[in-house]
Amino acid sequence: MKLSGISRLCRAFACAVVVTAASSQNTVAQNDGADAVTDPRAALEALVKADQERRVKAKEPKEDEAPRQAVDEETLSLYPTAAQCGECHKQIYEEWSSSQHAYASISPMFHKFEQKFQEMTQGTVGTFCVRCHQQVGTQLGEPRDTPLWARSAISREGVSCITCHRVKEAYNKVNGERRVEPGKIYEPVYGSGEKSVIKDVIANKDTYSVKTSTDGRGNDIHEGMITNDQITKSEFCVSCHQVAVNLGIKLEIVWDQYRDSPARKAGVSCQDCHMGKVPGQPKGYATAPSAVVGGKEINPGRKHASHRFVGPGYSIAHPGIFPHNTKAQAFSVKDWLQFDWRSGWGTTAFEDKVADGKIKVAFPKRWADPLDREDARQIIEENLAKLDERDKLRKQVMENSSDVKGPYIQGAPQVGKALAFSYKIKNTNTGHNLPSGSLGAQPQLWVNVALVDPDGKNVWESGYVDSNGDMANLHSLDVAAGRIKTDQQLVHFQTMFLTTNVKGTDREMYLPVNVDIDPLPHLRPPQIPTSVLNHPPLVRMENRSLTPLGEKLVTYQVPGTLIKKPGKYRLAFRMRSRAEPIYFMRFVRATKEMEQSMNERIMNFHDFAVEVDVKR
Repeated sequence: MKLSGISRLCRAFACAVVVTAASSQNTVAQNDGADAVTDPRAALEALVKADQERRVKAKEPKEDEAPRQAVDEETLSLYPTAAQCGECHKQIYEEWSSSQHAYASISPMFHKFEQKFQEMTQGTVGTFCVRCHQQVGTQLGEPRDTPLWARSAISREGVSCITCHRVKEAYNKVNGERRVEPGKIYEPVYGSGEKSVIKDVIANKDTYSVKTSTDGRGNDIHEGMITNDQITKSEFCVSCHQVAVNLGIKLEIVWDQYRDSPARKAGVSCQDCHMGKVPGQPKGYATAPSAVVGGKEINPGRKHASHRFVGPGYSIAHPGIFPHNTKAQAFSVKDWLQFDWRSGWGTTAFEDKVADGKIKVAFPKRWADPLDREDARQIIEENLAKLDERDKLRKQVMENSSDVKGPYIQGAPQVGKALAFSYKIKNTNTGHNLPSGSLGAQPQLWVNVALVDPDGKNVWESGYVDSNGDMANLHSLDVAAGRIKTDQQLVHFQTMFLTTNVKGTDREMYLPVNVDIDPLPHLRPPQIPTSVLNHPPLVRMENRSLTPLGEKLVTYQVPGTLIKKPGKYRLAFRMRSRAEPIYFMRFVRATKEMEQSMNERIMNFHDFAVEVDVKR
C-alpha cells in the first residue's frame, strides 16, 4: 500500500517515539518491536500516558520526605503570619480564624474549581484566581498548582492580616493584583489609625514586655501604625470583590451593585455591615481592646471592627485543617487528611472499643498512638464548635438581610379545588443583591414550600431536592434520568452563565467558558468591545438575584386532586442557602466527602408554617 507523505511521516515519528520509550523504560521485548508500531495513534497515546504518569510520580514526595520549602525562611520572615499577629491580637485572630477570608486558600472547592478552570482554558487564566485566594503565596512566586501541604504557612492563611494591613496604596479595580509590602513582624502596619496608642506601648517596652527587634525579651511587636484612609472604605474591598476574567465576563460584581445602591448614597460602607456588631446591618460597632499585651488590655473601649466578615459562605474542609487553630499546627496538613474524624477517632467511645478489641483499625503510622488521636480529637471538637457558631451568624446575616410576608391565599380552600397562594420576598439589604458574591455556579438560594394534610402526609412540595441534594431543575441528574419530575414551580435566585452553542441558541453553563464553540478555548480579550454588546461574545449572564430593596412576588398552585379531605392542613415555608450546587461539584470532580459536607451545612432560614383550614 502506498502511503502519503504525511502518513509516512506519522509512522516514522511513531516508530521513533516508541523506540525511544522502549529503550528508556526497557518495556518492549525485541520480538514485539514490529507490532508495537502497527498503530501509530495507539503508540502515541501510550507514550503520552507514560509521560503523564512519570510527571505525576516525579511531583509526589516520597513517603518520609518532608515537603520542599518553596521559599527560603529569610524571605518568609518578611511576611508575618496571622498566628504571629494573634499573640497580641487574640480576639481578632479568633474571629478571623473561621472567616471566609481565612478559608480562601484552604477551600477544597476552590482548588477543584480553579484546576478545572485551568484545564478548560488551557491555562490561559494564569494566576487570575490565586492572586486573591493566595495573594501572598502568589507574590512569593509559589506555583499556582502547589498542593496545600507544600505551601508556606502564610500562603495557607489566604486573606491574612498582612493582605490588608500591609497594603499602603489605593488599588480599586485591579482584579486582585495588589501588592503586599514586605517587612518583618517589627515593621509598621497600615490601618485606620483610629485612637492608636501603639507609641505609648513602644515607649514602655519593659512594662508591656515587648520588643521591636530580635534583641531583648518579650513579644514581637510592630513598630508603629501608618494610616491608610482607604482601609475603612468600600473601595478597599473592590480589588478582590469586583473582578472580571480577561475575556470581559465578571465573576464578582458586588461593587457594580453597591455603587448604585441606597447604602452608598447613605454613606454606608461594606465594613459597616460585614464588620459591625449586627451581622448584615449597619447598626454600629462593638467596643473592645485593640490588643492584649503583657497581660494588659490596650485601649479598652476602642471601636472594634469584627474580623469574622460574616456572610453566607461556609467551610467543607477537614475540621483539623480549618478553622485555623494554632494547636493544630502540631500536625501537618497530610497528617490531618489521614485522620478519620467522622469515624470517631479520638473519642472515648471509639478508643474504648479499640482498646477492648471490639474494632480493629489499620491506623496510619502518624495516628498509631491513641494519645495523639485523643489530642487531635480535642482540636477537632474545638473547630467544629467554631463552625457551628459561624452557622448561627450565617443565619443571622441572611435573616437580617431579607424579609418574607405571606402566605396570601386566594379564595376559600376547599376539597378538590386548586389552592393558589403567594409570598412576597424582599431584599432588605441596601448595599447589594440577594444573593451576591460569585456568580454562575454559586451561591444557591431557593424557596422550599410544602403542604401537609391533616394526617401529617406531605401531599405537595416545591423546592424539593433530588438524591444528590440538587434542585429538581434541568441540572438535576435524577431529573435527567427520569427518576423524579422537574419542579415546575421552583423559585430560586441563582444567577447563571449562558453560553451560545453552535446553533445560535443559549444554554446554562457552570463557567463562562464556551466549549460548544471551541473545544479547546483560550480566554482572551474579545475583538468586539464588551461595551458594545454589554457582555463578551458568546457568553453572558442571566441574573435572578434581587436588587437592593427589591421585592419578588412568588406564586404557587396546589392541584385540587391532591386536596382530598377536609381539615387542618399545614403550609410550611423556608428559604435555603448553599454555597455550591452538587452538579457543579461533580463537574469539577469534587470528592464524595466534599459533597457530604456541602449538604450537611445547607442553611434554612425564614422557616415557618401556617394552618390552612380546608372545608368540604
